[in-house]
Amino acid sequence: MPPRAERGERAQAAVERLRPAGVEAVAVTWVDNAGIARVKAVPLDGLVHAAEWGVGTAPCFDVFLADDSIVTSRSIGGPTGDLRLYPDLDRVVPLAAQPGWAWAPGERYTQSGAPHPGCQRLFARRMTAAAAERGITVKAGIEVEWVVALAGPAQEEPRYPTDGPAYGMQRLTDLSDYLREVLHALGAQGLAVLQIHPEYAPGQFEVSVAPEGPVEAADTSVLVRQTVRAVSARHGLRASFAPVVEAGSVGNGGHLHLSLWRDGRNLARGGAGPHGLTAEAEGFLAGVLGALPELLVLGSSSPAGYLRLVPSHWAGAYQCWGLENREAALRLVTGSTGERATAANAEIKCFDATANPYLAIGGVLATGLAGLAQRLALPPEFTGDPAEAAPGTVPRLPAGPGDALEAYQRSAVLREALGEPLYEAVLAVRRGESERHASATPEQLVAATRWRY
Repeated sequence: MPPRAERGERAQAAVERLRPAGVEAVAVTWVDNAGIARVKAVPLDGLVHAAEWGVGTAPCFDVFLADDSIVTSRSIGGPTGDLRLYPDLDRVVPLAAQPGWAWAPGERYTQSGAPHPGCQRLFARRMTAAAAERGITVKAGIEVEWVVALAGPAQEEPRYPTDGPAYGMQRLTDLSDYLREVLHALGAQGLAVLQIHPEYAPGQFEVSVAPEGPVEAADTSVLVRQTVRAVSARHGLRASFAPVVEAGSVGNGGHLHLSLWRDGRNLARGGAGPHGLTAEAEGFLAGVLGALPELLVLGSSSPAGYLRLVPSHWAGAYQCWGLENREAALRLVTGSTGERATAANAEIKCFDATANPYLAIGGVLATGLAGLAQRLALPPEFTGDPAEAAPGTVPRLPAGPGDALEAYQRSAVLREALGEPLYEAVLAVRRGESERHASATPEQLVAATRWRY
């Protein structure tokens, strides 16, 4: 973290830039281990003080559940202690759909100025630095899927503003003003949108933005979701990013795309491995693929995520990989074709939007770098729907949080990468969520989480 005087000078420059844009307050967010974006806000004139001294935040937020009940862990929990939340001044931006407000992601430190060992954003920074130490630059992006419904009581079943068919132009036409404002708001906030389109489930849409560095991609995922939420409210609508909005329906994913680069070269191209993968890219992806059961603990925070993670729904329910195979948990995405198809990046399909994006990205980097160091090789590629393969041919990813937690507790890689306090806090929260919903029917679980994400 830069010296206090430097932080104050940069914050003052930010104030002078934000004030003419009509900004009156700044929301500083962090994402807890349940995947909920929490916030402390300061008036614009308080940004300099916040940048110099931080904003007080209780460490017990690391053991909040999605319904705001609180558990405890061996390292974090209870009423004692305080942290300081510092805004990242490089990312502060006026919010186009919330006039008078700006946003910045935050990082948490102890009162003595040491990095908080439970800070998820700092974890993602450490893993990004670990890749850089190997000369590897990582580009990442997270698809954002959501269901939009007419605003109403929280306990009410969703009512949709369009009944157009899946992926249909009718949906875009019905909500063209709404989607145009989403695009306008994202663009005004400096985000490069690649595409926006209707998805499969009723009222479901998806937006994709340009790839960035890992921490920046996680930041952008938070910003995109809050922007969609704000635009929805302005149109009398309500957005849900929950894994499942109606029991038995196709759910919202949070697919993570990433590519590895060295000296400007995409390591997924020009190698001797499958589909042109270099040995480094193959080792990295093999490490991620092998760790997907435990990575689900980071990439799918809620028990509701396992209602989405079902076979033959393009959710990536099987622990396999394939070129452009949308049923594989790890999909290689084709680049320019030429004489033969080559991979451009990898997509992890089994994650959803309940994930803390910093944990998900950091965990993928940790397991991928471990696979690279061990020079792992990918197993044989699978084509087609693995649900139609002979029983036992393709491993099924955990169908519930219990199996994922067992895999997580066996993972020495994630324990070391996260550090004991963060590792234990994640474990406590996942156990708490699992116990809280242990007896719930799918319908009850969906109702409990539909509007929390």
